[in-house]
Amino acid sequence: MNIGNRTFDTQRKTYLMGILNVTPDSFSDGGRYDRLDAALRHAEEMISEGADIIDIGGESTRPGHTPISDQEEIDRIAPAVEAVKVRFDTPVSIDTYKAPVAEAALKAGADLVNDIWGFRRDPAMAAVTARYNAACCLMHNRHEAVYQDLLEDMLADLQISVDLAREAGVPADKIMVDPGVGFGKTYEMNLEVLRRLEELRRLGLPVLLGTSRKSVIGLTLDLPAAERLEGTLATTVLAVLKGCAFVRVHDVKENRRAIQMTEAILGR
Repeated sequence: MNIGNRTFDTQRKTYLMGILNVTPDSFSDGGRYDRLDAALRHAEEMISEGADIIDIGGESTRPGHTPISDQEEIDRIAPAVEAVKVRFDTPVSIDTYKAPVAEAALKAGADLVNDIWGFRRDPAMAAVTARYNAACCLMHNRHEAVYQDLLEDMLADLQISVDLAREAGVPADKIMVDPGVGFGKTYEMNLEVLRRLEELRRLGLPVLLGTSRKSVIGLTLDLPAAERLEGTLATTVLAVLKGCAFVRVHDVKENRRAIQMTEAILGR
């Protein structure tokens, strides 16, 4: 899979997407990197620790978050995207479900669109991504955690997202999918998704897992967001074992070591 100027071997390796939230209210690190200088220092730190992609978000999507206007989100993310691209030779992802925001980020140099609604919330998202020849990550999401068959329904929803991307002109080799742990699912459903991660590979596309510090870990271990590293590492090891091509994390160094050790055991 080609993202920006890099080629990713999604069949044999697991890569790290480092989270850079330029928001005041994200559930785990809100307000820590909402100044450009702090954001750049954190991007540099994550890259030095082994991040393969930097994922920049300008609006918190945690449960109960306060939506912001397109322009406010653009004002947050566009300078950060441009600054990271100027300083570092690392692909940049933009975490948004809004086409105007995605377009502003792509104009600023972003290489990948990471949409928590899988192109199903804003009908212009697929066309914008195709127009800039960008890669995309299509996440599974629902407004309510109601399913007839969890995994089958998820796969059907994700296939709709993939079809939207392909019909707009996004090449298949620029698409990855994300099961959306923590979105539109109960605690028990999130655990089931993790147990059955390998089933997402039926779509024939690389899979990204994003569980870093999420509530499924907090509820399991009865820990606040700041103390969920070990739980996150367990899910990262699982992602490698289940064949995921990417994991999206806050703590790059520790997750890099967990991936490296797991891949060594597997003989990769």
